[in-house]
Amino acid sequence: MRMAWLTNVWEWITQTVNAVQFEVLGVWLLTGCLLLAGLIGSVVPLLPGPFLIFLAGILHTLLLPEAGMSWQGITILSVLLVLAYVVDMAAGALGARWFGASRWGITGVFVGGLVGLFFAPIGFIVGPLAGGLAFELIFAKKRMAPAVKSTWGTLLGTGLGLVVRVGVSLAMVAAVLADLLWL
Repeated sequence: MRMAWLTNVWEWITQTVNAVQFEVLGVWLLTGCLLLAGLIGSVVPLLPGPFLIFLAGILHTLLLPEAGMSWQGITILSVLLVLAYVVDMAAGALGARWFGASRWGITGVFVGGLVGLFFAPIGFIVGPLAGGLAFELIFAKKRMAPAVKSTWGTLLGTGLGLVVRVGVSLAMVAAVLADLLWL
């Protein structure tokens, strides 16, 4: 009696394993891993989060054309990708401008951001702040209080940019999954 049950279970397991299309399973695992890495990368420096999410949708479509994304979904994903990077690049400068930074201060935010790339991951935060403050003090000839105020704006703008980037990344994941699973 026990052996018959065990034999039936074993036959069911082998039939199930033989019925699985491992190519399809592998593509879905790759897509899921890229989507998860993209969400993590939208917060963690050095990981291009939105691009990994975009790559997940494109690779899934290339590897499984019959179950891939529609051209409308790819278009939405492309627009969201561009939006994520525009917000990412402009958030610190817009925050600085909102808090009274001069053109020199905004230039310093960009220069500090570029220099900060070489000192990752701390440089991603400190670079734009130090660049904005230094350019305000040295080139715009501002006193310490207004220079610090515009630097504070850079920090707030960068933080708001991070929140928006996470929101856009979540929208990208939703667009990929909705297109692949329901549309």
